[in-house]
Amino acid sequence: MKYSLLFVSLITVFGLSACDKPATVVNVPTPVAVPGPPGPQGETGKPGTTGTQGYEGAQGATGKTGTQGYEGAQGEAGKTGGDTVIIVPVQPEQK
Repeated sequence: MKYSLLFVSLITVFGLSACDKPATVVNVPTPVAVPGPPGPQGETGKPGTTGTQGYEGAQGATGKTGTQGYEGAQGEAGKTGGDTVIIVPVQPEQK
């Protein structure tokens, strides 16, 4: 009995020490950066150099001249109308 009590207590000690207690994790919030007052304005920079003038582009070719009608002749003038009279019918009044 003397050894059994010692044996049981050793098993209990090893059994309890085998249990892993998780460590407590503390999440520390990250500090938010707050902008401070603006500093003095810096010096004005030097103006840049002027660029070079571009080249002039090539001129386009002249277009073709149009044709002058049938065999190069100018068209005839229009003729005046004859004795034709056009009568436009009157629409009846709507009520």
